[in-house]
Amino acid sequence: MKSLWKVLRVASLFVLLPFHTSASPAHDDRPGTRHANGHVCVVKLFLKSTCYLVVRTFGPDIIKLLNADMSADVVCHALEFCEQVPGQPLCHLYPLPKVAWKFTLEKAREIVKGSPTLKYSRSSADICCLPFLAKICQEIKSAIQNSVPFKDVDSDKYSVFPTLRGYHWRGRDCNDSDEMAYPGRRPDNWDAHQDSNCNGIWGVDPKDGIPYEKKFCEGSQPRGIILLGDSAGAHFHIPPEWITASQMSLKSFFNLPTALTNELNWPQLSGATGFLNSTSRMKENSIYLRLRKRNRCNHRDYQNLSKNGASSQNLERFIESLSRKELLDHPAIVIYAMIGNDVCSRKIDPVPEMTTPEQFYSKVMESLKFLNSHLPNGSHVILYGLPDGAFLWDHLHDRYHPLGQLNEDVTYDQFYSFLSCLQITPCHGWMSSNQTLRTLTSERAEQLSNTLKKIATSKKFTNFDLFYVAFDFQEITKKWQKRGGQPWQLIEPVDGFHPNEIALLLLADGFWNKVQHQWPHILGKENPFNPQIEQVFGDQGGH
Repeated sequence: MKSLWKVLRVASLFVLLPFHTSASPAHDDRPGTRHANGHVCVVKLFLKSTCYLVVRTFGPDIIKLLNADMSADVVCHALEFCEQVPGQPLCHLYPLPKVAWKFTLEKAREIVKGSPTLKYSRSSADICCLPFLAKICQEIKSAIQNSVPFKDVDSDKYSVFPTLRGYHWRGRDCNDSDEMAYPGRRPDNWDAHQDSNCNGIWGVDPKDGIPYEKKFCEGSQPRGIILLGDSAGAHFHIPPEWITASQMSLKSFFNLPTALTNELNWPQLSGATGFLNSTSRMKENSIYLRLRKRNRCNHRDYQNLSKNGASSQNLERFIESLSRKELLDHPAIVIYAMIGNDVCSRKIDPVPEMTTPEQFYSKVMESLKFLNSHLPNGSHVILYGLPDGAFLWDHLHDRYHPLGQLNEDVTYDQFYSFLSCLQITPCHGWMSSNQTLRTLTSERAEQLSNTLKKIATSKKFTNFDLFYVAFDFQEITKKWQKRGGQPWQLIEPVDGFHPNEIALLLLADGFWNKVQHQWPHILGKENPFNPQIEQVFGDQGGH
């Protein structure tokens, strides 16, 4: 729970300085539906208690320092949220105060001397130390670490709860008291009496006595979509209105609880498994929604097993959260998309931290062997290449970051330098003014992509066939420019690193078009009974 505590702790400084842990408003997914009310109340209590403690602990000192005309950088260092690395230059985001920094910082520290704020910032204590929250903290921590739903009564890895790895991440459970009822399974007795695969198609047609599942889905080649990814695949997003004074309103933080309990990710709007309408008004849909449109029998069959900080080297820690039974379930399309963290590091010298092609090959093969032992026969695995992240610097470095737009005093160049100085940057290799370092990072990314190509063309597995698709940012940039857009509009504005919702949907569009053109069998057939399914079952229970 320490990472969540850090997020909430720094939230009190959000209007002053950005924070990094690895789009849009969340939606009321099912109006009028009550989700596991007991757990909802406990989670709300947890968030409310944490928010209260953060404000009560840090608020008074922040106000004192601001009233004394201390800058955001001084506040950050005085309260020890910004940790200065010994031997490194002074880390600051805004122009230094006119009075000598050392004198100003000492004055600020004198103002907050003896404050409980420093006790908390120096210790590992957090909100979970409170006895009445200890159990819920442990359950939340387990859900996040293991990438499994926090609320899952029947332990089938599916949930009726939206966040904390619930149905924002994988299809909503239709019977949380029956471990044999979950999205993606082959129907039990053609679902004549109950919906065993949660696609909303069940019962018997009174006209002829044939089960609807058999009539509409037999031979239609149902399949699900599973993403093994990192924070890009999870759609990491910090809304700009959280830190931009001119955009703040009473509604700005309405979605903060949803964002925090989704680890600052928005998988329900992601390019691979998103199921909600785009908040950016894009006509393109996610890969899951396209599969569902192609065959309504695929309803709810999605899993987003992405994780902030995920790479080929640590995927083994959460790949077991995958829910697919070799003999009981439908085949799946699995996208392996570790697109950044094998070359990205927060270290001052990130090159030694980069995954080598040999290490990469070994770990990817381990993951593929795991998939081969769990996926139903007839599945497909697509290896997604790494991008050339040099476009980040090329398109952003001389633009103003949201924190500097009001006074035109913070560019992305300065923002990147600040994060690197504090060693909290998500990718020093690409978010750097050092062109040589950016080039080295891009070269390693290309080497790892070539390793994926080699695996895709040379390895065979019994339960799935294997393909490679390049991460072509230049292609989606051209598409966006044809619509009158600019390349920088495809990057998350607050962190200056992740592809935003527009980019993710354009990438999904490019992915779909390539697969449909080169390997159409991956996507399955179009179901001719889709109109009848919609006529009889409507939205099939929604998402």
